[in-house]
Amino acid sequence: MPLPTRPLRKLGFLTIGLFDGDDPRPGHESTLRIIELGEQLGFDSAWVRHRHLQYGISSPVAVLAAATQRTTRIELGTAVIPLGWENPLRLAEDLATVDILSGGRLNPGVSVGPPMHYDLVKDALHPGTADLEDFSYERVRRLLGFVRGEAATSFSGAEGFEVFSDRVQPHSPALGSRMWYGGASLRSARWAGEHGMNFLTSSVVKAEESEDFAQIQLSHVREFRARHPLSDQARVSQGLVVIPTDSATPQQRAKYAAYAAERLPRTAAPQGPARMLFAPDLVGTAAGIAERLYAHAAFQEIDEVAFALPFTFEHEDYVQILTDIATKLGPELGRRPA
Repeated sequence: MPLPTRPLRKLGFLTIGLFDGDDPRPGHESTLRIIELGEQLGFDSAWVRHRHLQYGISSPVAVLAAATQRTTRIELGTAVIPLGWENPLRLAEDLATVDILSGGRLNPGVSVGPPMHYDLVKDALHPGTADLEDFSYERVRRLLGFVRGEAATSFSGAEGFEVFSDRVQPHSPALGSRMWYGGASLRSARWAGEHGMNFLTSSVVKAEESEDFAQIQLSHVREFRARHPLSDQARVSQGLVVIPTDSATPQQRAKYAAYAAERLPRTAAPQGPARMLFAPDLVGTAAGIAERLYAHAAFQEIDEVAFALPFTFEHEDYVQILTDIATKLGPELGRRPA
């Protein structure tokens, strides 16, 4: 079995937080319980996805605010907040507030681009300015500036009994170093590195220079670090879908195998005009998954992971998968619970 060039330093997981539209509270509660379990199992980080106008977490910052009051150690991240839906100034206030509540554990991940189905939602989202909105990297730069303490106004000082600040309050000084960009292209990897962000790379990349997923992802990791002030020490997290089956029941194993088989055809070739390439889901024993990861060109150059949980499973399935990741797969990868 080939060895990775970097020992696994941080073990994390990512969940979408599905819920029933007619009774959404149990799904949100399940997500919070999963995050609590992650801390108990020794995971370093828990990440939540962002889904607008769907039956997944639409307000990850609010969910993570609740999680700060039910955990004490685990880092809490978003993977990712699509900034086309956000006002960077207001989002900076929310992120700083949750970071303060967490004691400095927030890891906000963001991305840019027009919102999904923009033509159908733009009049509700940006009435009057829909055709003027800038969905470029400039939107991230504005957010970074506000988070890092750049002035948001030319006015500060006292006005009667009220005192005003020229920058976002509360200000969390270290939050700027914990901002992540979720990218699937060389251009995004380059931009994130040049602007001193951390880099989230997932199970989806753009097939720009080849159709070999691992080699494409490796090129993104290397391009990011080549442009980052910290070079090889810059933080990169890999987020493949990983489903260990060591303690799974026969029924669970059959469900997991069917899930992966249904999704496998999309990994054979780039999909759509953007040529998006998907990685296969990794299902099997912890030892078998570890062997496949050690042979993965991009995994060999990272030391953080946020393994993605499947979308449509039950709470007890997530408990089994997380338990096996923490107690079986983590040790196979040289990681010990925190």
